Amino acid sequence: MGGLAIRDEAGIAKSLWVKSTNESVFAIYTPYILSLASGKLDSGSFLHCISQDLRFLQASAEALEMAEECSDDDDDKTVICKIRKRVLKKMTMFRSIVQEWGFELPTGNISDRAMIKYTDFLLATASGKAVGERFPGKLATPFEKTKLSAYALAAMAPSMRLQSFLSKEIQAVLEPDENIHLYKKWIDSLSSQKYEASASQIEELLDKLTVCLTGEELQFVETIYHKAMKLQVDFYSTQPIIQNTIVPLYRFHGTEEHNVVICSGFDLTCSAVDSCALLADIAIIKSSKTVNSNGYESLSDGTLLDNRDVWSSLHGQYVREYEECIDSIMLNEKVMEFNFESLCKALGELSDLEKAGNLRVCRSGVLKGLHMDDIKWAGEHLVFQDGCVEFFREIEKMKDVAVDAHILSYCWSGDLIRSAFSSGDSGFPDVHSNELVFEESISSGEILKKVQCPIEKLQTFDEICKKGGKLSVYIGGSVEDLLCLLKADIGIVISPSANLERLGGLFGFSFVPLFSGLVKKQREFIEGGCPWKGLSGTLYTVSSWAEIHAFILGCMI
Repeated sequence: MGGLAIRDEAGIAKSLWVKSTNESVFAIYTPYILSLASGKLDSGSFLHCISQDLRFLQASAEALEMAEECSDDDDDKTVICKIRKRVLKKMTMFRSIVQEWGFELPTGNISDRAMIKYTDFLLATASGKAVGERFPGKLATPFEKTKLSAYALAAMAPSMRLQSFLSKEIQAVLEPDENIHLYKKWIDSLSSQKYEASASQIEELLDKLTVCLTGEELQFVETIYHKAMKLQVDFYSTQPIIQNTIVPLYRFHGTEEHNVVICSGFDLTCSAVDSCALLADIAIIKSSKTVNSNGYESLSDGTLLDNRDVWSSLHGQYVREYEECIDSIMLNEKVMEFNFESLCKALGELSDLEKAGNLRVCRSGVLKGLHMDDIKWAGEHLVFQDGCVEFFREIEKMKDVAVDAHILSYCWSGDLIRSAFSSGDSGFPDVHSNELVFEESISSGEILKKVQCPIEKLQTFDEICKKGGKLSVYIGGSVEDLLCLLKADIGIVISPSANLERLGGLFGFSFVPLFSGLVKKQREFIEGGCPWKGLSGTLYTVSSWAEIHAFILGCMI
């Protein structure tokens, strides 16, 4: 969690919410929220959750009362009082909606462990006795105690903002004429302008109360907000439901060995940079170094420029030919419905292009002289897409998890990928790529070609799936991944490229946001069946690895 280096012009509340994007994603993919969105959530589970919401609202009212007492500004006291009245009114509204449905809330004083943790934290924060936290500065004088008002609001704000966010996400995936959705009125109430106004009022007051806080105190506000957000997400993730759900994926498909096979592309899917360009850059710099009389290495500007010109020419030619090839493929007649065979035939045009490109690289000698240690160092310092490494590490460290992981890449060096994941002797994830040829740890400039084109990637993917796995998942984002994405039972695309979308329009496959697709699958889910099937012509889009993590592994923030 990074510090608040500067005050966000939009306010600290907005800044903290943006920083909580991943946490909000994990909440969306919980079994409870997915069941609620699909309209298939059993009423008992729903009423149980409402009863816990009421307990939180009651704790919020108590915290606001303490915040009002700590405030020394009449205007702030008035606003806090109004917020408290809204909270009490909301409690009444919750009960009336439930009564309109003919239901009764559970009786007694039974609270979820997760809700107890949150309400205890909220009240401890508002009273100045936050559990496990040490308040910065002194709180002896009335003026100093005004900080408690800000701290209390920081502990309360994430819950309302998250509920507003989740209800709007659910509302967005409801069918236009879906008036029979059992919980539509509830969803509408939480995504209403009134509810948004309540959430915004708390955030606006939080912004105002934090204006005079020190950097240390602002950091503490962030700590409180982050912990409150985590407690709220934990609450949703632990809600008891009686029906089976299709999330998290690994649990839905049991615990047998290698029950789920996950394959992923590498360049710009896992990595934030193109691995081939990275290797070329390292090789160019290495080959341009000379050792002077003092034994120190120095760069030869002339050699460096010459080598860069060679690489620039190779890369420029590849890009031009690639775009020309894609344009040629787009001249095919548009299909009426998805046809995998016609797509395979069309992408076969890329095979000769990719192989010719690799051959030119070998002949140029641009990769010659690379030392194995340089490649490993580059891998260890390679920048990943946010959340990617954490996803694979979570799989690796989990015991009794039936998930097998593989990386499929055009990369010229499998050693680079293995070093990037720091897999060492564990061999996790399993890497399938091309390899540089070495002579005593020095690259000869030749490439051991294993995976050069979409067809060879597909062949590798098929071989992996034959070895075991009842369900296959492929994660990618470029044309080179396309055949594997469509062949897999579940194809997940991270921010699809423009060429990928162009091909979709021509060859009849479609892109569906993952959460929207899961809601539909949950609606259609038949007990004992499997909702996933390869070659469906549907690819699921996500904006981050956090979505993939939440869908496959569940809430592990």
